Amino acid sequence: MDFDAYDLDSAFYDEMFLPDGTPRDHCRGLYESLLRLPVDELVRMQERVTHSFSSEGITFTVYGGEEAGERIMPVDCLPRILPADEWRHLEAGLAQRLKALNRFLSDIYGSAHIVEDGVVPVDLVRGCPQYRVEMRGVPVPHGTYVAVCGTDLVRTNEGFHVLEDNLRVPSGVSYMVANRKAVKANLRRLYRSCKVREVEQYGRLLRETLKELAPREENDPCVVLLTPGVYNAAFYEHIYLAHEIGATLVEGRDLLVDGGYVYMRTTSGLQRVDVIYRRVDDDFLDPLVFRPDSLLGLPGLMGVYRAGNVTLVNAPGTGVADDKSVYAYVPDMIRYYLAEEPLLRNVKTYICRRPEDFEYTLDNLRDLVVKRVGESGGYGMLVGPESTPDERDAYARELRENPADFISQPVLDLSRAPCLIEGRAAARHVDLRPFVLHGRETRIVPGAFCRVALREGSLVVNSSQGGGGKDVWVLGD
Repeated sequence: MDFDAYDLDSAFYDEMFLPDGTPRDHCRGLYESLLRLPVDELVRMQERVTHSFSSEGITFTVYGGEEAGERIMPVDCLPRILPADEWRHLEAGLAQRLKALNRFLSDIYGSAHIVEDGVVPVDLVRGCPQYRVEMRGVPVPHGTYVAVCGTDLVRTNEGFHVLEDNLRVPSGVSYMVANRKAVKANLRRLYRSCKVREVEQYGRLLRETLKELAPREENDPCVVLLTPGVYNAAFYEHIYLAHEIGATLVEGRDLLVDGGYVYMRTTSGLQRVDVIYRRVDDDFLDPLVFRPDSLLGLPGLMGVYRAGNVTLVNAPGTGVADDKSVYAYVPDMIRYYLAEEPLLRNVKTYICRRPEDFEYTLDNLRDLVVKRVGESGGYGMLVGPESTPDERDAYARELRENPADFISQPVLDLSRAPCLIEGRAAARHVDLRPFVLHGRETRIVPGAFCRVALREGSLVVNSSQGGGGKDVWVLGD
């Protein structure tokens, strides 16, 4: 394989190459190995990696439109490599950020000092659709509202930035492990020589975290994973995680509330449940408290939770902390609660509920990315430079109707990494989603789900919008 036609553009940080085309020191082993591999062997390797995803049913679901349906997750066979020192910096910044976010959630559902002190506007918190008054005063084990966090990071020529925090039911960790398994099997010698750190222990670490949050002292608490069912976009991941952590995969109809506790129906009778790792959104958890038409949750669940007789992971109401408007205040949270400077930077964010930010956004739609504060997955978003005048006009009308529902950000020059596209190396934009666990302590596996925009020129890495995945190799010292 050669890189003679590889497109290097100084506007974008390249994950493998310096601007002069020299491979970065930590990528030299991969680069030299790829040079020695014939193109047809690389193509066969890509086919094997793709086949492994197909044979294991590693899928995601696209909703709406003509392309709706279940898809095999696209995966690129060329890994993205991070050196040890970069990873240490990311680890420290991620742990710092999650610590502050948990403190923020504990505060706003308690004394709300950060609001009283004017650091975060009260209407931003109490007016957020994800703020749950039902969580006020509810004791949360070890102050851990968020036990599982997936933080999206992007890199530009200025360094790493946090794009968003996924604190409700973050997904993608199964793809991280599946990418590793598939690529490692095809690059074993290089994998060993690079001393890549392992990620397969994620399930064990998640199990330890969930056990620490159990409401009673048990060597082996009963943990279940609550899924919305087979039609959920991440159902493959639910099956995978339940197996990895030794939990029973359940739907709401498999559980019942009796005498102030949650029980699971089993073939041998009822079994008390201690921890529910829920992959069901807040609105559907308990029809007696949230949406009365929900068939996915369990009537009475919130009563048991408030009594401290079952633990929900993540806690209800965590979505207020990953609202895209609240995101802009996370650096202030870190300074307020921890008396530290943020180790990871935010992206400049214009909050359209502010009149000056609203006017700036309207005047610069062509040059901005505009997002709805509660959306995810790349939906409800306008990428200004890729939009038509008619699309911008339509979006502006929606923005004027409810400015508080939107934020905007500059278009970032996301870093690029080599991908195997039609038998040749091509640069594609990437991001990074590491997974952070927090119980009594913080645990971060040395790896991430790297999402890649497989469409040429696209900046949208979401699988639902045409993106795929890459393995991430974190090197040892």
